[in-house]
Amino acid sequence: MTTDKRNSTKQQSWVPGVLIAIAIAYLFLVQYIPTINLFFAAFNKGVTPFLSNLTKPEFLHAAWLTLLLALISLPVNTVFGLCAAWAIARHKFPGRAIVLSIIDLPFSISPVVAGLMIVLLYGRQGWFGPWLQAHNIQIIFAFPGMVLATAFVSMPFVAREVIPILEEYGKDQEEAARTLGANDWQTFWRVTLPSIRWGLLYGLILTNARAMGEFGAVSVVSGNIANTTQSLPLFVEDAYKQYESEAAFSAAVILALLAVVTLVLKEILERKTKIKEVE
Repeated sequence: MTTDKRNSTKQQSWVPGVLIAIAIAYLFLVQYIPTINLFFAAFNKGVTPFLSNLTKPEFLHAAWLTLLLALISLPVNTVFGLCAAWAIARHKFPGRAIVLSIIDLPFSISPVVAGLMIVLLYGRQGWFGPWLQAHNIQIIFAFPGMVLATAFVSMPFVAREVIPILEEYGKDQEEAARTLGANDWQTFWRVTLPSIRWGLLYGLILTNARAMGEFGAVSVVSGNIANTTQSLPLFVEDAYKQYESEAAFSAAVILALLAVVTLVLKEILERKTKIKEVE
């Protein structure tokens, strides 16, 4: 019996090490090595060529367009997410599970399919196409279509971060505030919002990251027209296809740095949330 226990202990002792080694090797192959190679390719000729690529008109327009998409999608999805979270967390109604499934739809559906759905609605042959043409309104292959696609793919994050917090937080303090004479707006700003602020900020960071990095849905609805409907991820693809590798790598580094900033902010907020829970 003693020998069997020793053998079992030895087997258990090396299993975690093997699993950790496999995980680290996988991360190196999938994430670390490609990222290091990207930075090497962008800076292998020095910093000056890298900076000159960031001053090209095509890059500046793509970066500005990406910023506009995020600036529009972020407040829209914040308002939607807060309203949806409030309705779902504070009310029990028939079809609640269906509403949650619809909110989660952008998580499960391919972005390319999402872009195609928008084309089938707002394109020339789409449901609303004749009406839009009659009123000289262009959605597809124009900025409004890109906004719709970006808003769709980044829609769930705020709602999905806030709903669990509202459910855990409960109604007691809100009802107490109303009992003391506070109206709905005062209750929201002074009671509800402070309790969900870290989850809301987390959702905003994820929404912004998805909006600025989206490729598939935006590619379908935009037409990828340089200096017109080309966001930064589309610029990377187009520059690489045109054999402008340095420009593509430089733009990709900017997107990678945005991702790093997102991860840092995410880690800070997670620590803040844990500290808040301990308190």
